[in-house]
Amino acid sequence: MSERIDMTRRTIIVVVAVTLVSLAPFYVASAQAPAVVGAATEIPGVVKGGSPIQRILQGYKGLDDPIGLRDGTLVFSEPDARRLHRLNTQTNEASVLVAESNESHGVSQDSEGRLISAQAWDGSTRIGVIYPPGRETVLADTYDGMPFSRPNDLIVAKNGGIYFTDPGLTKQQAEELVKRHGGKPLGPRLPPAVYYIPPGQAPVKIEGGLIRPNGVQLSRDETKLYVNDSNGDHVIAWDIRPNGLVENRREFATLKGRSSRDNGLGGIKTFADGMAVDNDDRLYVATGGGIEVLSPQGQHLGIIPVRCPPADCQNIAFSGPTKQTLYIGGAGSLYKVEMIAGGLTTRAK
Repeated sequence: MSERIDMTRRTIIVVVAVTLVSLAPFYVASAQAPAVVGAATEIPGVVKGGSPIQRILQGYKGLDDPIGLRDGTLVFSEPDARRLHRLNTQTNEASVLVAESNESHGVSQDSEGRLISAQAWDGSTRIGVIYPPGRETVLADTYDGMPFSRPNDLIVAKNGGIYFTDPGLTKQQAEELVKRHGGKPLGPRLPPAVYYIPPGQAPVKIEGGLIRPNGVQLSRDETKLYVNDSNGDHVIAWDIRPNGLVENRREFATLKGRSSRDNGLGGIKTFADGMAVDNDDRLYVATGGGIEVLSPQGQHLGIIPVRCPPADCQNIAFSGPTKQTLYIGGAGSLYKVEMIAGGLTTRAK
């Protein structure tokens, strides 16, 4: 009997040890000491020149769309591992929040506190509630009778309506999917587009003229919608009507950053991606040149020179106890820089 108990104990010890070893890379990445990788250039009222740019996490399988929750913590996605994580912004410690995210990229939070994500796993592409546990639900997964191609970024308005982008596939993503499906050619897919999901209704397409619509954001008062194009140099703006639909499409600002990479889609390779707004209604755009800062009128104010090697930075968010830290995610790493400007306190993103 004592031998069997001893064997059981040894088995438990072995199982625990193996489990800890298998999780070790994640915890090592979460616990590493911050490293200064650059310095901000002066942008009056936005960031002080010389403010250190710190890398606080690395080693993730992709790191996208950080958002600053109202409790001062940060949530970010790890698309290639199909997980969501929560970061304690005071200790830089991260933990898994959602273990199976259906390859969530963009994440937003509604007025009920639910996390809603753009889910891109091929075969179950959708917009849906991903957290808290037990409240998961699909809000939209088709348009015009076809499944979405690859939902990427989204923002939830205070009325519960959802704006999201579906940029389609890059050349590399298409090749990877063909390989995943055993060499079978891809069937017909929805073209790149921007959509609006009215509360409790079917999605409406509001834009179909961009090469790769990517980042999406609302102005501080939610009267304007902004969308950028990874293969274009303009941020596009619309006025939002009372029913949530948009009008008065216009070129809001010109982006200066360029990427050295090629996604096979042509156009102007700004690789524009995620966006954020601050309390003064300035717009921040992640591009191949860093984080570009735009005035509420679309004037280019400067660039925070953040790099996310070996790729480009993907998304940004204000977070922390006072929302005066800008977090930048991309290529499996998370960076931060202390700001003069503060993020919105009225919504997470």
